[in-house]
Amino acid sequence: MPFLLSIFLIAAPVSASAFEAVLTRDAFVTLVQDRALTRMGIALDVSGGGVIEGRAFGRPVTGDWEWRDRYFCRTLYFGQRDLGANCQTVEVRGDTLRFTLDQGRGDFADLTLR
Repeated sequence: MPFLLSIFLIAAPVSASAFEAVLTRDAFVTLVQDRALTRMGIALDVSGGGVIEGRAFGRPVTGDWEWRDRYFCRTLYFGQRDLGANCQTVEVRGDTLRFTLDQGRGDFADLTLR
């Protein structure tokens, strides 16, 4: 389970329509402000102030984030387990945000904005 959360959360199938890169902190905050990031068993709030809070698979998820260059850089805890820090690319397509680990070189997670 921690592996799934380590990518910020679960990988999803690739779709035919294109994602667009989110390149600035302001653009990211506009997308997540007053909305939850969700996926089966996961509901997270990512505040404009740099806080991550929510639940995944019955456990609390907490952390913080900052924007560095063009990356969403976060630390994350799944319950008491420290999942560490990771900087990720963010892309958007409609109400879906895609987070890709390791500055866009790793696995990805698609989460829905609600």
